[in-house]
Amino acid sequence: MEEKQILLFDGVCNLCNGFVKFILKNELYKEVHFASLQSEIGVEQLKRFDLLYSDQIDSIVLIKKNVAYIKSDAIIEVSKILKSPYRYLSIFKFLPKKLRNSIYDFIAANRYWLFGKEESCWLPDKSLKHRFL
Repeated sequence: MEEKQILLFDGVCNLCNGFVKFILKNELYKEVHFASLQSEIGVEQLKRFDLLYSDQIDSIVLIKKNVAYIKSDAIIEVSKILKSPYRYLSIFKFLPKKLRNSIYDFIAANRYWLFGKEESCWLPDKSLKHRFL
């Protein structure tokens, strides 16, 4: 059995929570599971990939087929599992990684200022609870 795809996200970030809701609405096969970076499972997964204290982690990590994708690579991998037209965002992989990650880093560094922050993690309703670890 193939390992679950897990998206780790900043549970108090409005942008990240909006991204999770967007994925839930637009993914093709309903196969991604979610956990906040701050959760026990999130911390466990970050440790598993030696990312817990990394300056590389700022808002999302996608774990897929035993590989941890971070920054713009995570966004591109997520786009591959979305419905059209969103799946075509993966074409941006042709851009130099340094450029993609610079844009990602700017947004990640300013996400609380731009989109706000919650006092606690967003909780899904009962119909989605099984998708959250």
